[in-house]
Amino acid sequence: MIREIVHDPVFLAQKSLPATREDLDTALDLVDTLRYHKDGCVGMAANMIGVLRRIIAFENDGEYMVMMNPEIVKFTGVYEAEEGCLSLSGVRRTKRFKSIKMYYENLRFEPRFKTFTGWTAEIIQHEIDHCNGILI
Repeated sequence: MIREIVHDPVFLAQKSLPATREDLDTALDLVDTLRYHKDGCVGMAANMIGVLRRIIAFENDGEYMVMMNPEIVKFTGVYEAEEGCLSLSGVRRTKRFKSIKMYYENLRFEPRFKTFTGWTAEIIQHEIDHCNGILI
């Protein structure tokens, strides 16, 4: 189901709670909403659709990937990026890492580790900031 995008900075600044199996519908809604906004958005966090849970979805090699309870466990190579956000107007500068190693759970809540680089790593970091209540 496609959900409305939250624009309230007070809501978006709240930290998200861990995702549970009861949040699987939210994960599916997140992907539906991301697909709907594909022309102007490459990643989303659950708080962007009004749910304070640690769930992110993003474009990865032409497909959508969902991470439940994502955490960056290792990072290298700082650079400065300029990013926009569907929930907030304008573009802002921020620091990002070139390479990140992620811990996350898939939709079956099986633990996974994977390393991402470049553009995909930047998208993931932006969405994790959302989970942590950090507005860019």
